[in-house]
Amino acid sequence: MPNTEFSPSIDSRPTYAGLVSQGAAHGIMVADDAGAEALCDLASSDASVMDHAHVLLVGAAAETFGRIETLNPRGLHGAPDLAAATPLIHRLLSEARMGTALYLAGSEGLMGHVSALATGAGLPLEAIQMEHRGSIARRMQCVHCKGITEDVTTDPFTCSHCGLTLFVRDHFSRRLGVFQGVCVDAETPGEVPETVEIRA
Repeated sequence: MPNTEFSPSIDSRPTYAGLVSQGAAHGIMVADDAGAEALCDLASSDASVMDHAHVLLVGAAAETFGRIETLNPRGLHGAPDLAAATPLIHRLLSEARMGTALYLAGSEGLMGHVSALATGAGLPLEAIQMEHRGSIARRMQCVHCKGITEDVTTDPFTCSHCGLTLFVRDHFSRRLGVFQGVCVDAETPGEVPETVEIRA
């Protein structure tokens, strides 16, 4: 069951149906600190889901790590951030066998990044489950310079690479795992709308 209700939007905007156990199927689970709660909920509905699961916690507190450890996953790994987690995600995906389920839980940035890696490695979309928990900060790509800015919480925002003021769009690139931002004042230079917090 999804934890966050998002407003209706365009078709390319991801939706997150929540995590559902695939039982004894081999699994890769990637979650951040907030998303770990979704893994606990999943295991409480079917403890066998952990028997063949490799869990990777990204930026999780020691207490969270300990809670997941008590669920007895087949493997438990940690990484301080997504950049450090990416090589391990690549390794887990390269070792995945046919029928492996990918469970993602946490922020949209984490889920978008990992799902893009997974589809790039050949995992079909139907093998990927996602549940949003925690921050609604977005991972945005500037369509002008192609730079990616993490943890965007305001609209408009300033591209961390080229400095343009960008409009936060709901258009999402599954291939890249990012939302797309476009220059907000391209036709009327200097006319920038008031900054507001992004809402779900």
